[in-house]
Amino acid sequence: MSLFDDILEDGNTFQEQPYGPHEGYAGVLLCASACDGHIADDEGQALFMILRQKKLYQRLSEQQFGSLVDRLLGQLRRGGPEKLLEKCYPVVPTELRESVFANAVDIVLSDGTVEEAERDFIDGLKAKLDIDEQRAKTIVKVMVYKNHG
Repeated sequence: MSLFDDILEDGNTFQEQPYGPHEGYAGVLLCASACDGHIADDEGQALFMILRQKKLYQRLSEQQFGSLVDRLLGQLRRGGPEKLLEKCYPVVPTELRESVFANAVDIVLSDGTVEEAERDFIDGLKAKLDIDEQRAKTIVKVMVYKNHG
């Protein structure tokens, strides 16, 4: 038995601290940006603009915010958007689930196209967040109008 066995997750990496609401919300949006295999410039800009406007992040210093994003990007690189999403969506507070869904739709629409992978992501996210079908359609419709033109 190695001294590292109790400290490292798989013998090579540090055990990761559990995610909280900050990581959950930002992680879901990062997954929306990356769900088609890349993060377009428009999607990345939309992501950071949305997060910086949220009350959830206003008390974080630039360093804390940067560390949070770095942690999420590291997880995204290691496991892809599916694995990151599985860690993030359960810790999004119930009262923020429609908000994170609307903002995920906004990010997907920000580059002017909606690829099949993005459609599948949004459909799956709706189910994971347990958002009513009609409510989800209304949110999508509003976000399409917002991003039109």
